[in-house]
Amino acid sequence: MNTYCTITIVLSLIQSSGASESWIVGGEIAKPHSRRYMASLQFYGHHVCGGFLIRDDFVLTAAHCTRVIPMTVVLGAHNLTKEEPSQQRIHVEEYFQHPHFSGQFDFDIMLLKLKQKAKLNRFVEVIHLPTKDKNIHAHKECTVPGWGRIQPSKHSPGSDVLKEAVEQIQFNFECKTILKDYFNSEHMICTKFNTAKNGSLCQVITKFIILILQYYYVQMLQC
Repeated sequence: MNTYCTITIVLSLIQSSGASESWIVGGEIAKPHSRRYMASLQFYGHHVCGGFLIRDDFVLTAAHCTRVIPMTVVLGAHNLTKEEPSQQRIHVEEYFQHPHFSGQFDFDIMLLKLKQKAKLNRFVEVIHLPTKDKNIHAHKECTVPGWGRIQPSKHSPGSDVLKEAVEQIQFNFECKTILKDYFNSEHMICTKFNTAKNGSLCQVITKFIILILQYYYVQMLQC
């Protein structure tokens, strides 16, 4: 599967006041450590957001996750209720929200600089982003991994183990019709949520395909 068709649940635009900021409704339990780039962002030991490792010292996540800081990044995890030998816990040194994030849905993306570099091994790896922007066509099936809530309810508990669901990309005009001003095709993609099948309640996902690296953050990542 191409990198740009692995969408992380971290970029969910569904916000809540509960502990878990993301949803992974339905889905299947992921093969342990098959998504070695996944990061659990935790607040005093509780999972609050997902993220993924884009460099050994940077994690990409959602900008609204700064509502719960300070955060610790947990890498190499599968079951968050266990102290797995594969896990690495690293404190966040700096938080870099997208400069256009206003607290609403648009540009809900953020970089976390880790206090120390992650040790890359058979449990922890960086995700390989494409070298150029690329459109994701409608009906393309993409994988969405995460530890989010397992039912479409704010009272639903999060998953202890990493799960993954398959999402189908929708046409931009469909997304715009349903989501209206919340949707911007320049940097968003839209997936279909079907409660009868596996899926996430993440109907709008910010496009992470190289755009975040092309604008503003590229200088920081090259330093």
